[in-house]
Amino acid sequence: MSRAASSAPGPARPIAITLGDAAGIGPEIIAKAFRDAPDLLAGCFVVGDVALMRRAAGWVQAGGVSLPVAQITEPRQALQAPPLCVPVLQPGPPVALPAPGRISAAAGRLAGDCVVWAARAALRGEVSALVTAPLHKEALAAAGEPYARYPGHTELLQALAAEHAGVPVAAMPVRMMLANDELRTVLVSIHVSLREAIALVTESNVLQTLRISHQSVGAALHRAPRIAVAGLNPHAGEGGLFGREEIEAIAPAIARARAEGIDAQGPFAPDTVFMRARGGAEFDLVLAMYHDQGLIPVKYLGVERGVNVTLGLPLVRTSPDHGTAFDLAGTGRADAGSLLAALRMARQLVE
Repeated sequence: MSRAASSAPGPARPIAITLGDAAGIGPEIIAKAFRDAPDLLAGCFVVGDVALMRRAAGWVQAGGVSLPVAQITEPRQALQAPPLCVPVLQPGPPVALPAPGRISAAAGRLAGDCVVWAARAALRGEVSALVTAPLHKEALAAAGEPYARYPGHTELLQALAAEHAGVPVAAMPVRMMLANDELRTVLVSIHVSLREAIALVTESNVLQTLRISHQSVGAALHRAPRIAVAGLNPHAGEGGLFGREEIEAIAPAIARARAEGIDAQGPFAPDTVFMRARGGAEFDLVLAMYHDQGLIPVKYLGVERGVNVTLGLPLVRTSPDHGTAFDLAGTGRADAGSLLAALRMARQLVE
């Protein structure tokens, strides 16, 4: 779902998987993915710490399956890795192994360093896509500068892409989409307070989100997507009785988008619009006004199936739709389903 996704594919390039927070479930779901889906993981490599991945491989080895971890020094070496081998590219010096399930500034910094290395490699064209394991926002903030200024992956990747393009961050608008095989939802605002999210429901922000969704999702579908726009207020404002955002911001944005040839309809009552888009019944995606409005319906359908896709970047980036699950870290019980779904979607987007 990116500008890169619509271009013709070049020579086979590997897919980079970032470690995520080393104290969370990222390393072990990555190891499980290599264990359970070797064909899907062919040509993939981990940007992370070799010792951490060896520890995680030890946690998930079962039924006599061995998961050797091999250090590589450049992405293309991953293309020659045999099945059930986990290639790891280490972006910096080895780190002390963090205790599972505990917030650690060191783990936050390692997670950030892995994302930065992988994103820059993708922007240089050395990898075809970026799949990011979950990071922990408190740990990222505890790592200090430069990571403390970024609420999560999306904002960090946006800044890196803007830096690469030599433009201000505002000139590299991005949006978050959460998707599974039944529902897609794109957010007008991402990681901000609810009070701030309401203030961000403006005509210009809604219109920009419609444009990004039309371009990015359309590139993946190979046709113009049918976009349903959710209201902000109960009953989509009920004609102004419950709020005027629909009248003053959302409806004008839809009208402008339609004048540009974008198939957008609404605003619809947010408590029913997602049902109308399920399975592509009436719409291909729902434009949601804020984070939880859009993510709750998708996650309710199954966290293990959801994929986070960043729209608007000049690279393909997908991610599981769950967090670091500190309570499961180190147990070997974490489900790799959402990571595998993110890998499948990344492959689809670069084909």
